[in-house]
Amino acid sequence: MPKARETAVYTHGHHESVLRSHTWRTAANSAAYLLGSLTPGLRILDIGCGPGTITADLAGLVPEGRVTGLDHAPGILDQARATAAGRGLTNVGFTTGDVHALDFPDGSFDVVHAHQVLQHVGDPVAALREMARVTVPGGIVAARDADYGAMTWYPASPGLADWLDLYRRVARANGGEPDAGRRLKSWALAAGLTDITATSGTWTFATPEERAWWSGLWADRTLASAYARRATEGGQATEDELRAVSGAWRAWGEREDGWFCVLHGEILCRTDGRVPTAAGTG
Repeated sequence: MPKARETAVYTHGHHESVLRSHTWRTAANSAAYLLGSLTPGLRILDIGCGPGTITADLAGLVPEGRVTGLDHAPGILDQARATAAGRGLTNVGFTTGDVHALDFPDGSFDVVHAHQVLQHVGDPVAALREMARVTVPGGIVAARDADYGAMTWYPASPGLADWLDLYRRVARANGGEPDAGRRLKSWALAAGLTDITATSGTWTFATPEERAWWSGLWADRTLASAYARRATEGGQATEDELRAVSGAWRAWGEREDGWFCVLHGEILCRTDGRVPTAAGTG
């Protein structure tokens, strides 16, 4: 088994404003590209499971199988277990681990899935190689990540432009790659995977309720989350600059014509039974 390597710092942390977004996520709105490949008896590993809402959905879709949710942060798993227990699921369990060195034998799972994970890890190519190692021959490695550089909105807002520039700088200072979505296929090829289907998906926030929710969580996250602390401690922004960005989010959310689109890259990779080796660089 590969030696564990330190991952990048998780930029967002688990402040309530972050979990407000994470608990909104479902298999339908965050893993639709994968769902057509699922059958009732599959064994699934859900990497970066967070509070477990997607994990629990996947468990409901494979009632004769087994889903394991894995997260690097042990504290969030209590909430994930409560999510699964609240739905009466008995075919799901949770554990901690590092995607660069998974503590499972080769070929342990039929599907290995990661949502919004590879943008935050220290070596996404090594992570994909490890995901493939624990997948059975003919199984699926699935990943979906946002692409911050491709996010777009209306109307134009200098404050939101400042937010995007700041977030990308903070994420990269933490060792991650915020424009991960466009890179997923390249990373998979570099990991030695060859049977790759690359697609894209979006989240769109345009109704008054959607705008209020999306702008509110980012306004709060900009002031109170680990991301905010890392921005100031790392010298990327002052507290006054963060307050200005937070205010820009709230102002955008109040615009009747406001519209925001989040683009995600997606990959479904069929494994062939060979141990993946580096085929290039990421």
